[in-house]
Amino acid sequence: MSFNIRQKQTNAVVRMLHLNRPSNTEGSVADTDSSASAYKLLVLDRFCLDLLSPLIHVNDIRKHGITLYHLIDRDRQRVPDVPVIYFVRPTPNNITRIISDVSQGIYDSFHLNFSSSVPRSLLEDLATGTLQSDSVHRISKVMDQYLEFVTLEDNLFSLSQSDTYVQLNDPKAGDREIEEIVDKIASGLFSVLATLGVVPVIRCASGGPAEMVANVLDGKIRDNLVTKSNIFTEAAGGGLLMGTTSFQRPVLCLFDRNFELAVGVQHDWSYRSLVHDVLELKLNKIQKQSSVYKYELGNSDSFWVSNSWSPFPKVAEEIELQLSKYKQDVDEVNRKTGGKDADAEFDGTDLIGNTKHLMSAVNSLPELRDRKNLIDKHTNIATVLLGEIKERSLDSYCTLEDDMLTKGSVDKPALLNLLKGKGTEEDKIRLAITYLLTSDATSQSELEPIEVALRESDVDTCAFQYVKKIKSLNASLASSTLVSGKSNLVDWAGLLYGQSISVVTAGMKNLLSGGRELAVTRIVEALMEGKPNPEVDDYLTFDPRAPRSGSGSASYLKGPFKEGIVFMIGGGNYVEYMSLMGLAQRSSQPAKHVIYGTTEVLTGVEFIEQLKVLGQKMGLGSSVVVTPPQ
Repeated sequence: MSFNIRQKQTNAVVRMLHLNRPSNTEGSVADTDSSASAYKLLVLDRFCLDLLSPLIHVNDIRKHGITLYHLIDRDRQRVPDVPVIYFVRPTPNNITRIISDVSQGIYDSFHLNFSSSVPRSLLEDLATGTLQSDSVHRISKVMDQYLEFVTLEDNLFSLSQSDTYVQLNDPKAGDREIEEIVDKIASGLFSVLATLGVVPVIRCASGGPAEMVANVLDGKIRDNLVTKSNIFTEAAGGGLLMGTTSFQRPVLCLFDRNFELAVGVQHDWSYRSLVHDVLELKLNKIQKQSSVYKYELGNSDSFWVSNSWSPFPKVAEEIELQLSKYKQDVDEVNRKTGGKDADAEFDGTDLIGNTKHLMSAVNSLPELRDRKNLIDKHTNIATVLLGEIKERSLDSYCTLEDDMLTKGSVDKPALLNLLKGKGTEEDKIRLAITYLLTSDATSQSELEPIEVALRESDVDTCAFQYVKKIKSLNASLASSTLVSGKSNLVDWAGLLYGQSISVVTAGMKNLLSGGRELAVTRIVEALMEGKPNPEVDDYLTFDPRAPRSGSGSASYLKGPFKEGIVFMIGGGNYVEYMSLMGLAQRSSQPAKHVIYGTTEVLTGVEFIEQLKVLGQKMGLGSSVVVTPPQ
């Protein structure tokens, strides 16, 4: 439980709802102390509402004394003699609204909680505004909560920072813009580490966003460690994770999306990935408006927990099996309540036996009803997914991409037929990019049939042309590096078009092994083992607890590590998450615990859109701008 990001964040939220007073059963929704029984209001901004959504339901909030909650940008009536908890981001707009609310005295006392550290300038604005209105006495407390991230599962979190991949790879982005983005990512990771109460050893490849984030994050942690109010000590409570030996501290492995680009665009056959990709799973809720209701999928859904990683055909079989078991149990209840002979006249001789059967049936009804609702939910979801699979031939896309990713080979006629056949525009461009990334084809003559097929299907090729351009640039860089004898393939800071794709040619066939193990998973395993390994020997190490001795200098804490945090800059997905959870499950000596995080969880379509934007910025692709008539 000590390395459970969901539980840690829930604990922090519960403390906040109890006016930042620790409770006896921290994190329990049944917690009852004086602050829980008090009448309190909650005011949030949209980000913090999304943050709470996967953690605590409305009924749970009420158990902690929150009677009503409102969005900060909505008009609200005055409610005297009532304390209010604000939980918002520290932005100029939110600070202005808080000053207005405090000055008007619409609540009795204000407990201000910010999702991250409040900049000094905004804190000064808050103080000045409330002093001028003579209302500063209404502010009971101001707290930095360091909760600026969204936890979706026990081992999965997102910083919910949109379009990071575009921002970091934008050819027109200046140094200041890049620095702001990097600092924002580092601040989000700092919140994650503060909530966990850990100071990790940071590992990353040299050159690129990962090294930049590592540098900034290392500095932020060092600055905090020398202050009197050390938030890592406070968050951990002096627990085991605050030790100084390697096995007591986690390793934070930083990557950027270009490390393994194909994972961001590929189709996947697992139930969870299909629901995310096809039905737009957001904040553990299905968002797509279709015949599927707005279902919630999370830890409370036993079928989802047990089957979400299974291939879709197995899930369909499991639904049928669960339905069959349900019908058998219903028939058993009916049989028992009907007696040995339902038509025989009741003589009272088996009154006790019949009463027991009846009570047993009554007690089983809620459980049967819940099971039926669960079966109906996943039957509806599976039905819609099956319709999409047939309509778009998603099974063919998955099969062909899987062959390319695992075998490094492709059936070219099948590829061209699929590009000209069923599937959405995004399906086809994703398949084409997967082929581009996993094949040795580099010449225009080899790629021309692919581009022709895309154009014949009226597919915008901006995203394809962007990846093609970067792949060509990367090949040129690799070639020049071999000539010059340098060891660093990519000088990210000086690269003309953002960051190059690192080692994508000759495929992913060399980066995948043993049942679709991703490259990132293999690298993480090597970093956690801490043994000499040519694949990771040149990875930089940052240890915020060690004396500063140069950027990325080697640390004496090499591992092995039992806990690891893997963070993907530029967008992650459930395929990557599943692969890393597989690493944790198969590790026994020692057992490993892995948390996966990303700047945002992206579907393949969403990632293609970012590649498309970059292609447009570089003037590539087949987007046609129609000039309106004069």
